[in-house]
Amino acid sequence: MFSLEIIGFAAGTFSTIAFVPQVYKTWKTKSAKDVSMPMFIIFGTGTILWITYGIIFGKYSIFISNGVIFALAVIQIILKIKYDKTTKPRVKSLPRSKAGGK
Repeated sequence: MFSLEIIGFAAGTFSTIAFVPQVYKTWKTKSAKDVSMPMFIIFGTGTILWITYGIIFGKYSIFISNGVIFALAVIQIILKIKYDKTTKPRVKSLPRSKAGGK
């Protein structure tokens, strides 16, 4: 008999894998300027709720996959904080006047 839990594990696997490229790119480029901190905080809250739901109802596919996704979200948040601190804002210099500043 086909277990519906297999579908849950497949969905969790793909959902988890979807986060890996963003975390890898942030780590590799040492830049998180285009990563939205509010999105990851809200998403992390959602994954905590999914983990809780999975534990309450004994759905291993839900709480295992969301546990891994939550870990990746935390890593992304840590990288965002780390690389935003080390990234200095670029200030464009104004063109100098040919008349000696007058």
